[in-house]
Amino acid sequence: QVQLVESGGGLVQAGGSLRLSCAASGNIRGFNIMGWYRPAPGKQRELVATVTSGDSTYYADSVKGRFTISRDNPKSRVILQMNSLKPEDTGLYYCHVNFPSFKITSWGQGTQVTVSS
Repeated sequence: QVQLVESGGGLVQAGGSLRLSCAASGNIRGFNIMGWYRPAPGKQRELVATVTSGDSTYYADSVKGRFTISRDNPKSRVILQMNSLKPEDTGLYYCHVNFPSFKITSWGQGTQVTVSS
């Protein structure tokens, strides 16, 4: 199994920046996709951004140009740099990893991001 621990959330004013980090431990081998999710109206969670073990990235339209996802493979860590934050970015951000070949997924406990107007 894989364990995920998030850090870096906090309170920031609109227009500010935060950097989220997610450290993975356990059996981390093979192709995988790490990413961040947050709550959304009418949904349990919405995808914010993902990065594969090959460094291919995907972003939700709502964060394109403002957020950057990256990963440090030797350290099994994924970073979400969030700039130009808006109040609607507020929420509990969850780290997620998916090993599609093994049908294994894991969620972190979440880190709170609050953006004040």
